[in-house]
Amino acid sequence: MKRILQRSWLIFILVIGFLIGMGFLVVQTVVDSADWANQPYNGHISGSGGLAQAGKITDRNDEVLAETVEKKRQYHNDESVRRALLHVVGDNSLNISTAVQSQFRSQLTGYSFIWGLDMPKSFRSGRDMQLTVDADTCKAAYDALAPYDSGACAIYNYKTGEVICSVSTKTYDPADPPEITEDNESEYEGVYLDNVLSSTYTPGSIFKIVTAAAAIENIPDIWERTWDCEGKVEIDGGDITCVGSHGHVNLSEAFGDSCNVVFAELAVELGSAKMNETAERMGINASFDISGVDTKKGHYDARKTNENQLAWSGVGQYDDKTNPMQMAMLCGAIANGGKTVNPYIIEGGTGSLLKDIGLSVKSSGSNEFMSKSTAKSLGELMRYAVVNDYGDSMFGGLTICAKTGTGETLTGSGGEKNDGWMVGYCVDDDVPLAFACVVRGSDQYGYSTAGQVAASAMIQAAQSLRK
Repeated sequence: MKRILQRSWLIFILVIGFLIGMGFLVVQTVVDSADWANQPYNGHISGSGGLAQAGKITDRNDEVLAETVEKKRQYHNDESVRRALLHVVGDNSLNISTAVQSQFRSQLTGYSFIWGLDMPKSFRSGRDMQLTVDADTCKAAYDALAPYDSGACAIYNYKTGEVICSVSTKTYDPADPPEITEDNESEYEGVYLDNVLSSTYTPGSIFKIVTAAAAIENIPDIWERTWDCEGKVEIDGGDITCVGSHGHVNLSEAFGDSCNVVFAELAVELGSAKMNETAERMGINASFDISGVDTKKGHYDARKTNENQLAWSGVGQYDDKTNPMQMAMLCGAIANGGKTVNPYIIEGGTGSLLKDIGLSVKSSGSNEFMSKSTAKSLGELMRYAVVNDYGDSMFGGLTICAKTGTGETLTGSGGEKNDGWMVGYCVDDDVPLAFACVVRGSDQYGYSTAGQVAASAMIQAAQSLRK
């Protein structure tokens, strides 16, 4: 009897293990079947990284970015456009996991779990995909970014959420991809990473937007206050240095001059709790879904800082980090009276079941980053900076509110390199665009690097929208 019981338990365990294994196989078949079917070694779809029968990918103006011709995947005829949109469109290698050719390969190839790769045409709307990006704007951003080690440029419509420009460098030509070896891997380090969505940088003075918001909301007499900047100030045994001696300044002047002394003192006065709360509410530590891809979280945490570290955090140094798309969203929220519309990059039909039954692939909803009154005040500060410090002429007549920043950081063995930034938005009714541009690998200030990228891209974006 004991032996029979032991055998029964053994059979029971084997049956349970078999059922668990079958359940796992069923789940994997449903979840990963599209990836298996689209592998390059599948003889039915061989060539072009499994994209040999994929549909067209077009920009917002129906300009073809990628298509299959005679079972070969081909890309835009302009090399700058191809390089600019590598991280958005992808290439045959599928090494860029966040690109649409990787994320939506089953939709592009017309794959169905039930029908495989042979779904009847009457059952599907097509395999083509339209994106919200503008090829000309992305090219302008890429051309401006090309001289620098790496960087990113994001522009989106803060009213609708459409991403007009998403350019990341380092990059390469998807029509002629490099063979990366040990000898040249340093040249292509990080090339598969979309810096717009998946990277963070030291913000420098663009973080003063956050510190200014905390001050506006928590210091009642902030607009009557004045400060004296003599080029540096000692806080908790260490100097907070400034880019110059700004003299006697109010908040608007300190913001336009990007005065470290004033914003360091404000951060200390506000304290770590209020600084942390404001940074959290404004999305610095958050991740956002951009058509199925989560942005990398930034970083702000002053809970364990001493006063000197807290002071530096208030001017965008210490260990602060921000993501380009998140900063564009923050500027969009300021433009929108405190709320940001979630960006999205996929506009047209994907051939997926969800789209066929009327469900959208757009990100939905919005985030409230600040009050309407705080947004209005921040907009006035950013407009003051453009008019009095950067100059309206750099944006070709657009009415821009903006802030530059230069994050000081050490990158590799090349010595000190800066993360140069410009972030902002346009208030013109026909150009409702927010932007964030960052350049890594320059010893110049953000105004001279990222500022020129932002200006080139925004001028072209305005021309494209006004056609």
